[in-house]
Amino acid sequence: METKQEIIEIVDRLPDNVLTEVLQILRQLQEDSQTKIQLSSNLSIVLKEDRELLKELAK
Repeated sequence: METKQEIIEIVDRLPDNVLTEVLQILRQLQEDSQTKIQLSSNLSIVLKEDRELLKELAK
């Protein structure tokens, strides 16, 4: 929680004109994170379901 609190304190001191840019950056990070989570989940499913196929492809 320490990191989150530090971020909040810094954001509280930023001028309003910078906050818009910070918000855009945070939204992009959030979107990227969700995409990475979904990709990781999908890869996990493929690896579990197609284990035998992957073994054959590796030969």
